[in-house]
Amino acid sequence: MSSETFIVAYEGEKGDTPTLDYAIERAKKDGANLLVVHILEWSPYSFLTPEEIEERHGRRKQEMARAKEVVLDPALAKVEAAGLQGAAELRYGNVVDKIVEIANEKKASMIFVGRAGSQSIAARVFGSVPIGLAQVAPVPTVIVP
Repeated sequence: MSSETFIVAYEGEKGDTPTLDYAIERAKKDGANLLVVHILEWSPYSFLTPEEIEERHGRRKQEMARAKEVVLDPALAKVEAAGLQGAAELRYGNVVDKIVEIANEKKASMIFVGRAGSQSIAARVFGSVPIGLAQVAPVPTVIVP
């Protein structure tokens, strides 16, 4: 088996299923391992009091536990049911930055990301995750419709 690693930037929304399915299909063809990555968007606020910071850290732990159980565990089960080597990674921070960081750390050879995403004004003004990854990722990024 190849030591190639493909990253799947996975939100766990219903619209993400084609992204995971396509990545599984490609990984099977290429003999690659899949790393399912879920990023919880979080920006630190320097003006918070120590109590507020402590409360945020508590919520952060709960969010991470829930994301592992609801998003990553089912995705990883699907990868393994397809007969592939899989792993999952959960981080907090800017989605594009963290995916690029993981791609570099794991020496990934490809990133898969869904085209669907936020259609909010912020996303249109500042750019979406797929566009951000296409611009800065260190490896080819496949945007799955």
